[in-house]
Amino acid sequence: MSVKSKIRKHKFLFSVSLFFLIWFYFALPKPLFHQPYATLLLSRQNELLGAQIAQDGQWRFPMNDSVPYKFKKCLISFEDAYFYKHPGVNPVSLVKALYQDAKAGKIVRGGSTITMQVMRMARGNQDRNVYQKLMEMVLAVRLELAYSKGEILNLYASHAPFGGNVVGLEAAAWRYYGRSPDKLSWGEAATLAVLPNAPALIYPGKNHRILLRKRNHLLDKLRDEEVIDSTTCELAKSEALPVKPKNLPRWAPHLLQRAMKEGKSGQRIYTTIDKNLQIKVKSVAQRHYNYLSANKIFNMGIIVMRVDDGKILAYLGNINAQDKDNSGDVDMIVANRSTGSLIKPYLYAWAMKDGIILPQSLLKDVPTQFSGYNPKNFNKTYDGMVPADEALARSLNIPAVRLLRTYGLHKFHDNLQKLHLSSVRFPADHYGLTLILGGAEIKLNEAAGVYASMARSLKTYNHGGKYYKETYFMPEYEKSGKHKLQSETENPVFGADNIWFVFKALSDKDRPVEGGDWNIYKSAQKIAWKTGTSFGHRDAWCVGVTPEYVVGVWVGNASGEGRPGLTGTQSAAPIMFDVFKLLPASGWFEPPLQAFHQADICTQSGMLASPNCKNTKYMYIPENGERAEVCRYHQLIHLDKTEKYRVNSACYPVADMKEKSWFVLPPVAAWYYRKNHPDYKKLPPWQNGCQSNDTHNMALIYPKYGAQIFLPRDFNAVQQKVVFKAAHQNPEATIYWHLDKDFIGTTKGKHQIEVYAQPGKHRLTLIDKNGEILTRRFEIVR
Repeated sequence: MSVKSKIRKHKFLFSVSLFFLIWFYFALPKPLFHQPYATLLLSRQNELLGAQIAQDGQWRFPMNDSVPYKFKKCLISFEDAYFYKHPGVNPVSLVKALYQDAKAGKIVRGGSTITMQVMRMARGNQDRNVYQKLMEMVLAVRLELAYSKGEILNLYASHAPFGGNVVGLEAAAWRYYGRSPDKLSWGEAATLAVLPNAPALIYPGKNHRILLRKRNHLLDKLRDEEVIDSTTCELAKSEALPVKPKNLPRWAPHLLQRAMKEGKSGQRIYTTIDKNLQIKVKSVAQRHYNYLSANKIFNMGIIVMRVDDGKILAYLGNINAQDKDNSGDVDMIVANRSTGSLIKPYLYAWAMKDGIILPQSLLKDVPTQFSGYNPKNFNKTYDGMVPADEALARSLNIPAVRLLRTYGLHKFHDNLQKLHLSSVRFPADHYGLTLILGGAEIKLNEAAGVYASMARSLKTYNHGGKYYKETYFMPEYEKSGKHKLQSETENPVFGADNIWFVFKALSDKDRPVEGGDWNIYKSAQKIAWKTGTSFGHRDAWCVGVTPEYVVGVWVGNASGEGRPGLTGTQSAAPIMFDVFKLLPASGWFEPPLQAFHQADICTQSGMLASPNCKNTKYMYIPENGERAEVCRYHQLIHLDKTEKYRVNSACYPVADMKEKSWFVLPPVAAWYYRKNHPDYKKLPPWQNGCQSNDTHNMALIYPKYGAQIFLPRDFNAVQQKVVFKAAHQNPEATIYWHLDKDFIGTTKGKHQIEVYAQPGKHRLTLIDKNGEILTRRFEIVR
């Protein structure tokens, strides 16, 4: 051979070798496996809470980090005894396989190593022939260069077929034994180790004799190799084989679906859910559902979260997730529902922050009308005047609406945007004053998130005397992620002082089960809790908060159907308290003394004490409480010597007058206030000839000035009467009523009168025995 021929030959061999090396380097598919995976939801303890099958209909779990010891030993002993010694191909096994196949005249043994089987699975289990076998051998060597032995075992365990639509060890362990692979016995591990060898032939539930023989043969081999002892071997052989696949856990199906909608399909989702707590919460929900469903109330949502980091510990999106007829598949934790009274505490906190009210300031609770809007209290009664903390604790509607009007609708709406409430997306005028009574919608997780953020802000301030923007965020269910406190602010959303007073008001009220005696029990957990009931009894809410936990509950029908008796207090609160009994008890919030001021407060009005206030108390108030109004209800009056009559300088000697402080409420408020406060003293009458022209003893409750009144007709087409209501400072006073120019009657004590009125504009006139006159214009419309 000439020199030139040798050179060409070497070049050719070099080129071929170079081409092979390049091909060999890039031969492995990337990624190695292209199949879709199931979605797994894991608890904080890494226990399986639920799973969703892969898009191709296979139960194929995402790869785990490692292979359990028992299965690893069983697999290597059964499939590839020299796994740790060969480079991906075992020549001895191949020779033995060729000999046995030739002797039998058919393929009885493949001689494939675990590494070669991984490559066959990665390449889609192509038809077996010499070419494919050679490719598997070459790629197996390449795989050994790229992956560790442990990684190769993991690839095999994650993608091997285990019969039917079960792929991978972890899926097989759950489908056949209902537990994770690391908790399998030796008998169970051996059963799964032999399944991939012929999954179609020995599918569990069929051909049990073949499966049993292979498993027991493997167990004997493990005994002979001294991996297990004789006793363990015999006990493992006595274990029953799986008969049919088991259902996977469904402890948090709605959270699983939510996570998938958020783009986490085909992943292992590591959550902060406490599995034991989740199971107990579901048990509580089921117990309450049993009698709620008797009233045709079919849906509920429950969320439990930690205050400090906002992590969710229990997530019950609904009860009976498989009951699609009653919308059990709808996740009510993230559904938009009417707030009811749930957001009232925000208003009270902001009103205290601006110095509009103090914690016990008297608020008006009287019949009220704003441009045709007539809010009513839930119990359809009126207190006249009620302390702010009591109005909040009792969730009275009229004081809240009046307070919102004073605080400012647009300002309140703007502040709600700071709380990350995604449902409050319309302008303030869209809601009007109904915003405070359920005109807007909210999600249960956001409602719980705000209360947790308030508690977090209070605790953070108590620990360092500072506020941070990062304390306000929504609940989170994933382990990863942590909010660092790094952005200090001088303008907190609420302020620790205002939060503390709100929580105090919400924690002192009576409970639906224990009533007012709940705090006498040593085991009683102090909880700040707020209920809400939407219009038409469609939504029942309750959110409770302690320094450590927040529990939120929604009860109702996803369809929006209202039901009698569906209220926050009767339906949602008992569930919330039962869930709190599952949690460790915690102490109570420390008062943020740094943020408080001290001031003299009028005992009766709850306002800053004026010089006219006789009974006062020196107490803590919010930081901006000094801006609040001074008590206007205590007035100095002048009496005669007997203190029976009021007098003035025009009719009585000044030297003989007696000056006295008197608690005086407006006539309408006094009329209602007196019903619940029999100790309320009416003003003494004026001495004859001493009536003051500035005195206003009468007030009209209905109609309001300029009101347009529509009078319906009954079944006989007869127009109904209009009912006029008034109040007088003197409970014994007589009022004379006139409509236009006609006298229509007198009232005493209870000042209410019914009359027929024709359509058109009218003038109502009231006169008492002292000659005081009150007029009001209104219109009757068709």
